[in-house]
Amino acid sequence: MTTLDDEVVGLARDIIRLDTSNAPGNETLVARHLADYLQEAGVECELVARDPDRANLVARIPGTDPDAESLAFVGHIDVVPVDPRDWTHPPFEAVIDDAGYLYGRGAIDMKGEVAARAVAMKELARSGWRPRGDLWFLAVADEEDGMARVGMNWLLEHRPDIRPHHSVNEGGGEKLELSDGRLIYSVGVGEKGTYPARITALGEAGHGSTPTVGDNAVPHLGEVLTRIGRGLPEPVAHPSVDAMLRVLVGEYDDLADAIAKASALHPELEHLIPAVAGITMAPTMVGASNKRNVMPSRAWVELDCRIQPGMTEADVEAAVRARLGEGIAYDLTWPEPLIPGGASPHTGPVVDAIASFLVAEGVEADLLPSIGTGFTDSAYLRAAAGTAAYGFTPFFTTPLDVMIAGYHNADERIHVDDLHASVRFHLHLAKELLGEDGLDAGGPA
Repeated sequence: MTTLDDEVVGLARDIIRLDTSNAPGNETLVARHLADYLQEAGVECELVARDPDRANLVARIPGTDPDAESLAFVGHIDVVPVDPRDWTHPPFEAVIDDAGYLYGRGAIDMKGEVAARAVAMKELARSGWRPRGDLWFLAVADEEDGMARVGMNWLLEHRPDIRPHHSVNEGGGEKLELSDGRLIYSVGVGEKGTYPARITALGEAGHGSTPTVGDNAVPHLGEVLTRIGRGLPEPVAHPSVDAMLRVLVGEYDDLADAIAKASALHPELEHLIPAVAGITMAPTMVGASNKRNVMPSRAWVELDCRIQPGMTEADVEAAVRARLGEGIAYDLTWPEPLIPGGASPHTGPVVDAIASFLVAEGVEADLLPSIGTGFTDSAYLRAAAGTAAYGFTPFFTTPLDVMIAGYHNADERIHVDDLHASVRFHLHLAKELLGEDGLDAGGPA
């Protein structure tokens, strides 16, 4: 292994061992460790915090041209809670097994990526690299929950100077070997938003011993659930979905048919493609009477509605009411405000740099511009700064099923070779976008 290979594995292990389970978070532990690491090479670092225990790291290599475009390496340093009883190796000991897998909470999501971005930045700084535009590194708190408003959402409000033109975050780089023989690597170009709904079925209260007296709302809720089903969406034409489908199946005339063909190309696409093709309405929470012998007049279900970029409250309400149809008495309310989805262009400097990196690595593959079904902090960057925000780190070695099984689950792990590759990618990306020594990515200034 090279020195950088050792360095990224060591840093990843260091920060995995710092327990930043959210809640409570305690992200300052990792933010301070990363700051100390980067400052050894002279990188400008600040801990920016609303809560002293939940700091964000803001680091920067300043550019030589204040008008040049800038790039941010982005990552969150909190992790989801863990039950150590379910793990092969203790989740905060950062064990590397004989096959080369680094185990630990955050190995995939996303302290491994954070470590790679930090190592790349330090290597650029100590090599004397001078970019034309600013290179930022934002290691932020509270991504896994977001409700404390101490992470990216608060940071961008508090620091209007942090407005990168481009960014790379989590949410892409998965390798898909399609059934037609093609190799695909995903590039996260956007994420769906959220607008949860509560449907309250209406009836009339009564005593549980006489079921025909009154009008128990629970059977009415059963009808609501039948109509909602599993919550898969009706397909809706959308530019981001169209871009995915054209890579997978080429030109098409029938949206539903294209979704079916694309979904059949890989087991992961079987779940992803239908879910991003419209508004999902997964029923996840239910409630009714608080006493067994009382038939309730109201019974409710909450739907985890995930919405395509650009959709409004009115779009979601229309879709939910259309799914419910007629003949049920219900109230429809909204427990939380809409958090919009967002998407970046499917082409551009970051996507070009990803493609050229794969070529440099000898990888022959197509890029799939993908919309994530979950949330990342890239949404805040797009909203606040108009950042062309993407998700990518190369997963050349860690199998897709291992990655998926580890997200928010036991035995989360990443192969160390992918940490090495991620450092190479981020070095390549920074030099391609920001240039070096007075040269931009395209040649002489």
